[in-house]
Amino acid sequence: MIASKKSAVLVDGIVLNGPTTDVKAGEKFVEEACRLIMEEVVLKATDVKEKVCEWQPPEQLRQLLDLEMRDTGEPHDRLLKLCQDVIRFSVKTSHPRFFNQLYAGLDYYSLVARLMTEALNPSVYTYEVSPVFLLVEEAVLKKMIEFIGWKEGDGIFNPGGSVSNMYAMNLARYKYCPDIKEKGMSGLPRFTLFTSAECHYSMKKAASFLGIGTENVCFVETDGRGKMIPEELEKQIWQARKEGAAPFLVCATSGTTVLGAFDPLDEIADICERHGLWLHVDASWGGSALVSRKHRKLLRGIHRADSVAWNPHKMLMAGVQCCALLVKDKSDLLKKCYSAEASYLFQQDKFYDISYDTGDKSIQCSRKPDAFKFWMTWKAVGTLGLEERVNRALALSRYLVEEIKKREGFKLLMEPEYANICFWYIPPSLREMEEGPEFWEKLSLVAPAIKERMMKKGSLMLGYQPHQGKVNFFRQVVISPQVSREDMDFLLDEIDILGRDM
Repeated sequence: MIASKKSAVLVDGIVLNGPTTDVKAGEKFVEEACRLIMEEVVLKATDVKEKVCEWQPPEQLRQLLDLEMRDTGEPHDRLLKLCQDVIRFSVKTSHPRFFNQLYAGLDYYSLVARLMTEALNPSVYTYEVSPVFLLVEEAVLKKMIEFIGWKEGDGIFNPGGSVSNMYAMNLARYKYCPDIKEKGMSGLPRFTLFTSAECHYSMKKAASFLGIGTENVCFVETDGRGKMIPEELEKQIWQARKEGAAPFLVCATSGTTVLGAFDPLDEIADICERHGLWLHVDASWGGSALVSRKHRKLLRGIHRADSVAWNPHKMLMAGVQCCALLVKDKSDLLKKCYSAEASYLFQQDKFYDISYDTGDKSIQCSRKPDAFKFWMTWKAVGTLGLEERVNRALALSRYLVEEIKKREGFKLLMEPEYANICFWYIPPSLREMEEGPEFWEKLSLVAPAIKERMMKKGSLMLGYQPHQGKVNFFRQVVISPQVSREDMDFLLDEIDILGRDM
């Protein structure tokens, strides 16, 4: 039967019959764009013979990209050219010689999962609109909780480790003083929290955002390796009580951002138990060592924490962003703290088990199914495959350390505990110079200059920074399983080539 054509219906001058989208043209554009992504990102951008980046200054890049948005749409061939330009001038974080951040590499299974979720466009708050992804998140959280060493627990995936730390801080304060949710902070004592001097900067941001105040974040002294000193922690807790403050939280770090240090969790947990304080462990970077039987000892005592932040998008390559907050409490503390009971979303008389409507545990409403990409990777490579990623990354780090020790002009800051390799490159002009103020002043200029040269050449990307009185040094991090021994050798060779004339 042939459907009869209906008369046009107009409302406010707009024809309402049929879709206005050109479906066939849209499908063709998606097909061609996917082919472009496959060729330019999946294949070309991971090729070691290609550049890590095609550097352009902002003014020039703005012109090259044609960022202007116009009144009328542009043809598909023009849009595909724009897609190609975006890929060309973006940093190739999947390149084997991208060492700039605490994430890198391309995981094919995570990529497919991301393509699926972007196409499906789900929001993870109720079972009725996101049944598969809520069950996936439940399964992934349960497995992560097992690796921490808890018999049970709760959790939620968040847009970043910084948000996980903020969740934990607010949750600890709510546990200490539940009335704060309804009554606010008026009339309450001055809350204080304690964290390592080497902690992630998100602790200050969270204290500011939550109204605790950055002045009430007590930074505890660390030892020469960047680990929190437990005795100093206890001194600060007693001092805060003496000053009339109300301590409620200690945040330990498992894998600090710069040095990769792991705080002594058992000793810190002892202190938290004595003082009745919530122990949060920011294991955003170091948490993935839990899947390695060889290296999980770095996090000895983590099972004693009340909450843990862990980012699988880092060492386990789940793809940015994939960040979980895990909570030992199983009394629905997350929901009690964050629930707003929106009756238009979390109706109590639904036809299914409403315990699967987990959205009220989140400060977000719309929430991406970030657990799915980690689940897909885990299903593909298994726990043993994840363990191999960690073990290989740390073995490559050890190889690089030994090469640095052998080579003239390279100097380690310290023996690394994890995958953070911190070192100076000393150009020939400074190698005979005494290590005094003038030496360190000149050396501080070397890393930034080499970084500029490597980016303009596009040969690799490597981070640098000053830290705790030490002048600019390189911080190299191994993550991607696509990285090889040859890439470690290339890194040192290339730095020497770029800096030997300084």
